[in-house]
Amino acid sequence: MELMLALAGNPNSGKTTLFNELTGSRQHVGNYPGVTVEKKEGEYKYNGQKIAITDLPGTYSLTAYSEEEVVARDFLVNKRPDTVVNIVDASNLERNLYLTVQFLELGIPVCIALNMIDVAKDRGLIIDDEKLSSLMGIPIVPTIARSGKGKKEIIAAAVKIAKEGKKRESLQISYGDDLDNILLEFEKKIQANNFMTDIYPARWIALKYLEKDNQIIDKGRLENSRLSLSLEEDTKKITEHLGKTLDTYPEAMIADYRYGFIKSILKQGVIERKYDHNRLYASDQIDKVLTHRLLGPLIMLTILMGLYHITFTYGAIPMGWLESFFGLLGDTVSRLLPDGLFKSMIISGVIDGVGGVLGFVPLIMLMFFGIAILEDSGYLSRVAYMLDRVFKIFGLHGNSVMPFIVSGGIAGGCAVPGIMATRTLKSRKERLATMLTAPFMNCGAKLPVMALLIGTFFSENSAFLMFMLTLLSWAGALIAAKILRMTIISGKETPFVLELPPYRWPTLKGLLIHTWERSWQYIKKAGTVILGISIIIWAMMTFPQMPTSKIEEFKQKRELVYSSFPAPVIKELKSKDEDSILSEKAQELGIQILKINNTESEEKLKNSIAGRIGTSLESITRFTGFDWRTNIALVGGFAAKEVVISTLGTAYSLGEIDSEDSASLGEILAKSPHWNPVVALSLIVFTMFYAPCFVAVVVIIKESGSWKWGAFSIIFNTVIAFILSIIIFQGGLFLNLTGG
Repeated sequence: MELMLALAGNPNSGKTTLFNELTGSRQHVGNYPGVTVEKKEGEYKYNGQKIAITDLPGTYSLTAYSEEEVVARDFLVNKRPDTVVNIVDASNLERNLYLTVQFLELGIPVCIALNMIDVAKDRGLIIDDEKLSSLMGIPIVPTIARSGKGKKEIIAAAVKIAKEGKKRESLQISYGDDLDNILLEFEKKIQANNFMTDIYPARWIALKYLEKDNQIIDKGRLENSRLSLSLEEDTKKITEHLGKTLDTYPEAMIADYRYGFIKSILKQGVIERKYDHNRLYASDQIDKVLTHRLLGPLIMLTILMGLYHITFTYGAIPMGWLESFFGLLGDTVSRLLPDGLFKSMIISGVIDGVGGVLGFVPLIMLMFFGIAILEDSGYLSRVAYMLDRVFKIFGLHGNSVMPFIVSGGIAGGCAVPGIMATRTLKSRKERLATMLTAPFMNCGAKLPVMALLIGTFFSENSAFLMFMLTLLSWAGALIAAKILRMTIISGKETPFVLELPPYRWPTLKGLLIHTWERSWQYIKKAGTVILGISIIIWAMMTFPQMPTSKIEEFKQKRELVYSSFPAPVIKELKSKDEDSILSEKAQELGIQILKINNTESEEKLKNSIAGRIGTSLESITRFTGFDWRTNIALVGGFAAKEVVISTLGTAYSLGEIDSEDSASLGEILAKSPHWNPVVALSLIVFTMFYAPCFVAVVVIIKESGSWKWGAFSIIFNTVIAFILSIIIFQGGLFLNLTGG
């Protein structure tokens, strides 16, 4: 029989690190049904027995204040795992045990992984885990998740609990006379009416009513509306009574008594301090430098610059290999397939489209690996802490920093989880401002566009330009946020509190798992969404086909050129191979025929649905330097930003280039008379700031609760992008930097 274990704990307790250590590659990530919270599941074999492990969302409490807390609680109640492994930060016992107490009150079979025991030791804390286990009545195993120490022992303890199958009695804490009396009254009513007692313990239900837990109250109203209203009315009375007599309220008293219960345990010789508690811990000593008012920001910018330098320097080599592979694949398919629409779709729609996106996988993997190091080490939390002072100037909150970083504040994130991360913001107005500006960050989807154009037109300064563009994305987002906070989303600021986890050495296994998870999402998107869009856009670039009269006209032009050259020259041109050196006459003939072919290809493309859309937009986009091909790519980019590259690849594959020329898209753009560094920079900036991708817009609508904010983000972002691109291109023209 398969056992089911759940890993639960506070954020930054090492829960996901232990999950990765246990499951490795035997895991998959999805979403819980109906919500956007991430769901991680994996497998572990213990003595030949298969164990299903679920990594629950990190949460401080089981009270339904956030979606993560609701998901964690619903999983525990509905799925009823055989054992819950509660990962507890040994260096911060008091706060972490608050969640443990709630598990015990709910009557859940639980054991504790006393994690980061090495960090606690470094801080001079000696924890008597046996005494703590005895006082709490549950198994406790010291662990170091990042090295795997204790993982077998904690699984053994969890399996033992599961196999014993004993029903655990719910923990009962005294909450003072006032609350204890009302809890007893509530329990009697709940038990007498079998009020949700088939799911939850009666005392726990009573506590949830006192804590004003909306989810439980809503369920109660459906179960027995009369009893629920009675409990709600009694809660209101006790709340008023506590307010008058003790100047407090039930939720605060419950929290105070829980912490009192935890302190009473810890004071019984559980923790011994080797040295003065005020001694600076290693993390605090490091923070004196890394979060210094002057040195901190300089170090942060240096780290960012270093990340881009490594990415563009070492990522270019495998990128070149992949470019050559897709070029060779295109040549091979071209020789094997007969001419026609199918061949055109495979080469122009699939290989040139999707291949162009997949070519950037090495660069993106390297970027993700660097971000994983910063994240797993605990440094990104320091970035949020340092930037809080800056964000306040622009009407945002310190907690807005993490959504920005997740969205691509350090290039390579994704706006979708970034928008979801705004849930940590308590103020709706600060949340909205963050939600609408987070897509300005350089997400992983924008990276291929930036990497292609930077590598083609600014190769000597690629890392520096990427660094400057990152600063531009932050500046643009903050200025836009300030405009929003001064106009349509004005309101008061809320205080900022952020936990700074201790610094940790990232494990190679953890880094590889995090890198692969993010990279696989990118690869999967290229093989599914981007593939589908590429084929649709290829069809839009191919149909309707050019009228027969036009095709005949170009055929006659070719025949006219051929008739003006002697037969041996024509034969020489048509029988050429890669190693042959053509005569001057044959080269002249080839050039003339190529010009006719290019003109015909361009006419065919302009005649298509996409060509007509792109051409019709040229009257507006000429101010930004974009031609009709670029317009097609940008329209496709509304679906997903990677499509900008795949569409450009398809457009130039179907357009003016020689069908036998296997040059990369970058080489084609570099040779094109239309393209130059100013146009490239204009396109980079437009891609950075214009409308979020379709999925991000859907998430904005869902998170904000109104389609109007989704529509606003499309219009607002695109207007800003258009203005910036006009400034760049027109400025380049004025300074004569376009070479025209």
